[in-house]
Amino acid sequence: MKDIPIAQVRNVALLGHTGSGKTTLLDALLFRSGASDRRGSPEAGTSMADWTDEERERKISVWAKPFEVRCTSAEGVPHRLVIIDTPGYADFIGQPMAAAAVADAGLLVVDAAAGIQVGTHRAWRLCEKHGIPRAILINGLDRENADFNTTVEAVIRSFGMRCVPMTAAQGATVTDVLASDGAGPLAEWKNRLMEAAAESEDQLLEKFLGGEALSSAEITKGLRSSILAAKLVPIFAVSAKTDAGLPELVEYLVRLVPSPLDRIAKDASGNPLNPVPDAPFVAFIWRSIMDPFVGQLSLARIYGGTLRPDMEVFNATRQQKERIGAFFILNGKKQETVQEAHAGDIIAIPKLKQTGLNDTLCAVGQTIRCPPIVLPNPVVTYAVFCKTQGDEDKLSIGLRRAAEDDPTLRVERNTETHELTLSGMGETQLQIAVENMRKHNRIEVELRTPKVAYKETVTARGEGHYKHKKQSGGRGQYGEVYLRVEPRLPGDEEWFVDAIVGGAIPNNFIPAVQKGLIEGMQRGAVAGYPVVNVKITVYDGSYHEVDSSEVAFKIAAARALRDALSKAKPVLLEPILKVTITVPEACMGDVTGDLNHRRGRILGMDAHDGMQIIIAEVPQAEMFSYSSQLRSMTGGRGSFELEFSRMETVPSNIAQRIIAEAQKNKGEEED
Repeated sequence: MKDIPIAQVRNVALLGHTGSGKTTLLDALLFRSGASDRRGSPEAGTSMADWTDEERERKISVWAKPFEVRCTSAEGVPHRLVIIDTPGYADFIGQPMAAAAVADAGLLVVDAAAGIQVGTHRAWRLCEKHGIPRAILINGLDRENADFNTTVEAVIRSFGMRCVPMTAAQGATVTDVLASDGAGPLAEWKNRLMEAAAESEDQLLEKFLGGEALSSAEITKGLRSSILAAKLVPIFAVSAKTDAGLPELVEYLVRLVPSPLDRIAKDASGNPLNPVPDAPFVAFIWRSIMDPFVGQLSLARIYGGTLRPDMEVFNATRQQKERIGAFFILNGKKQETVQEAHAGDIIAIPKLKQTGLNDTLCAVGQTIRCPPIVLPNPVVTYAVFCKTQGDEDKLSIGLRRAAEDDPTLRVERNTETHELTLSGMGETQLQIAVENMRKHNRIEVELRTPKVAYKETVTARGEGHYKHKKQSGGRGQYGEVYLRVEPRLPGDEEWFVDAIVGGAIPNNFIPAVQKGLIEGMQRGAVAGYPVVNVKITVYDGSYHEVDSSEVAFKIAAARALRDALSKAKPVLLEPILKVTITVPEACMGDVTGDLNHRRGRILGMDAHDGMQIIIAEVPQAEMFSYSSQLRSMTGGRGSFELEFSRMETVPSNIAQRIIAEAQKNKGEEED
């Protein structure tokens, strides 16, 4: 896009807690810049930023979407400000994570009445992780109980003294701190900004300490350098609904936020990527969209070189060539076809055949790969069933498309429970996925609590024997197996021991014995769950010269194993999850009490970013409803992460209930 050079491009991710006014701010910017002919409102369902059906219905942002705001600086220089709007709702954390990975700066929106919230901390950590400069915008000055100075104090307590107001508010009146001659906080903030500008260069610092005034150009250069190094985090005062502070915000964004030339991206090996137009082409796919009219759209951030229509590129991630046809820039749902794109541009490429999320496209002959976006593990899982028999193929297509749209969704076929599961970051996210399948794939889906993948093992040694003997005319069946089962010690890789002596079972039948044991371990003696961590020694048996066969020894081994398992004090095992929970201190009592009710064990506690962190171990069976429960207990301010820890013996009272349920289900299946 030649009309505005790369030095005048700004790519900014709009981040923050849900309800802080990010989308309202973007609607105001789009309207003021002329990109929209009307002022949208998320509350009224007329937002230009939240334009998808699911966003309008729920009045929340769901997807990360780039928008372009054309503006001109005070010096008359045109700029292109690309703002990636992101959801603040925790269920959709993958969207801001992707946006932060490709933006050159983050704009963290804080509600002037609510103050610092868990989503604010989450946004700050994203900027820290990707090393991107950031600014904080205190929004909603027109709201009741809004207090700019109190919010500034909370920002500094949370994120440190490098956070300094660049515009300030007294009520709904916004003041440019650098242009003010006020006393009190304004004078203090102005001095800190001047110090930050001067400290960026030795020459400027000497001039400042010598009592000389810095020129406007020197101040801008110094502040820009300090922001780029994340040594300064400017704070802006804005009321998106009344436009107060918006002109100052835009002016400072184009003057101080780094361009793609200022932040040189690096490949996965740490090598810098050359952003000039004649450098080798490099682009990273950070989001995939299923457009109802165009089909698959791949959103790409270009880091080097130039892209033109009908150009052949190389997918270095999948080692495949791709042909790029037409491509365009997105401005919400508007699509503008362009004939050229350069480093710093964020474009949409339709109908790529071999390319998906986290792939790197580069010039043919190059093998450059960008670092992938690392997404969190899902915390909510449901089993998925078709309401209408025969819709299984449509279900597979719908689930695949849902996972392509939102990569934090995970679709798996559980080989142990034989259920198709859909996992994600929260209930709302999964509900939207189901609704979209109903609308776009015409399939009614039911979500149920999934089965737990219990296992069985033994706690003692047990002997087992079975003689399989059948005679029904002609050749019969004969095979006899004696075996011993015992717990397998940690580090012992050997699960099967052949202790046959004297040819009691011929060597050619030993593989059949092993196969019978493997099949027998699929259904244990307690409740029919797979058996793990056992060592089986086959030490005796007998055979018949004519009637013995592989089938006979396979059956004998499986039934001898079942006999041994029943005598070896078998127990039921359940998955134990390590849970890391982040909550406000005021909610600690409710959360820890709830964990005790869930048979949880608290391993430790810590504090970070003004929040309390609880590390615990909880049985998986107790965690299926935890997402909604934690949100209720913490007013939406809590979050958690899950990872598998180990298998552990189920308490006897719980085991009895599981065994009874398994026997009931077995009886129903037999009927």
